[in-house]
Formats: sequence, C-alpha cells, structure tokens
Amino acid sequence: MHTSTTSRSPFALALSVIVVSADSGPSLRECVRRLLVSELALEVILVDNGSEDGIPAAIDRAYQSDLRLAVIYNRANLGFGPAVNLGARQARGQALLVLNPDCLVQEDDIKRLLAALEGRPKVGLVGAVVCDAEGHPDPASRRRDPLLRRALKSLFGRAGEGVNIDGEIPAELIEVEAVSGALMLMPRTLFQRIGGFDEDYFLHCEDLDLCRRVRDFGYKVMLAGDVRVLHGKGGSSKHRPVFVSRYKHRGMWRWFRKHDPAAHNPLLAGIVWLGIWSHFVWQIPGQLWGLRRQR
Repeated sequence: MHTSTTSRSPFALALSVIVVSADSGPSLRECVRRLLVSELALEVILVDNGSEDGIPAAIDRAYQSDLRLAVIYNRANLGFGPAVNLGARQARGQALLVLNPDCLVQEDDIKRLLAALEGRPKVGLVGAVVCDAEGHPDPASRRRDPLLRRALKSLFGRAGEGVNIDGEIPAELIEVEAVSGALMLMPRTLFQRIGGFDEDYFLHCEDLDLCRRVRDFGYKVMLAGDVRVLHGKGGSSKHRPVFVSRYKHRGMWRWFRKHDPAAHNPLLAGIVWLGIWSHFVWQIPGQLWGLRRQR
C-alpha cells in the first residue's frame, strides 16, 4: 500500500468521501472531478485495488496540489469492504460517503443527503435513488433483506416479495430495510462503532449486511427519494463477469448463513447452498459468450 504523499490540511471536515477503484475506467475521472469542484468542506479518499489502467495515478497527478484528495494504492484487489475500511481509518470527516466510481453526484445531492442526517440522531445510514443514463431508477435503490422465505414467495409468483421493491419511489425521505451500495452515507462514529464493512465479503452483499447491522444496532436506514444520482453500473465488472459472479454468489451464501433464521435448519441450509452454486454454474456459459461478443 502507498498513500499519496501530498500533505493534507487540518481544517474541520463535514464529509469524507471514499471511492474504491479496480480498473473502473474513465468514469472514475468524472466521479472525482465532480466531488472536487464542490465548495463543501470535504475530502476525497480514493482507494485503488491494484488497477492496471493507470487512471488512479493520473488523477493523483492531476490533483497533486489539492489537499482534499488522498490516494491509497493497494498492490492487489483487497475486495470492496476491506478497501472502504482502509479508507475510513484515514478519514477525518464527521460523515462518511461511500461512493462507487461510476456514480456521479452533484454538490446539491450531497447537501440533501447530509441534511437527512442532520438533527436525526437515530438515522444511521442514508442512500439515494441511483438511475441509469436515461434517468430510470434502479429497483435496487430500495431493497429488503434477501430472506429465504421472501425468495420462495417470489419464485412461486407472489408479487411484491422480491429483494428489490418495485414501483414508484416517493420523492421524500423514507425508511427502508436496505439501499444500494453504490451510495451510502453514514456518521463516521457509527461506522466505526459497528466495525465498518464485514471483510469476509469480497464483493457484493456487503452493503445488505451493513444495512442489516445498522438496523440491528437500533438505527434507521433511510432512502432520500428526492436525490437522484447517475450510476454507470459495473464499470469494472463488465470485463470479469465470472469473477464478479463468483463473489456475488459467495456473498449471498454468507449473508444467508449470518442473518437468515432458515440457516439454522441444516436441510434448508444445504438446499440453499446447492441452489446458490448451481445458479452460479448455470450462468457461466452466458457470461463467457457475452464477454466474447464484447471483444
């Protein structure tokens, strides 16, 4: 690991933004640029997980005189949660904003998210509505715990029981079980108190786990329905679909074992394990074919 040697100012900070990159592509440049044009009292901590595209280093050089940017270079891909935790240990802001490198925010978006925390001591985590380039909201913006009983009801055609909640999202602050991990705002003290991200997740489902633990600690998870943020979705995942899918399914299995009461039944647990990994294997041919077509 190497941290940018640029000296950093000791001024008081409202916010620390943590962005994790792993060959994330050109969108990372715009993500960082939008953050650093803000006049808010913030810092940006870019944690690079062994990228080979040269973009994190180029950003570091471009903003070498800006004391608000720090870049942490990891020699290998540590995984998303461990990288965020690494950045959080260096953070000095009162709040932490975990932001995907393909998620583009405006200063007004950040202000409204911070306002959702202000004066609400029982709000522990705030998310936003992430949208595609056409402005269509991602259903994963408003989510439920992925419990087995819900999955079975959804499988057998029962509407409204999936992990993602369908339907129009109200343009107001609403309480939810979970939000998209593309953008998550938390008080830094609470993030530290609950131990940050569970580092036994490498990629995927660690956001669902974090939301669950925030609630288990007695805090609310909220969705700022009036904050709409452009999300490119999968800048680095497109080039390694099988790799990403493997860790997604591994994350699903860990979440089940850790949080779902059904995991206490050995027979059910065995069926779920078989279902998760059969689904992973079944997807591989299509993923490899899609990768071949891209090339």
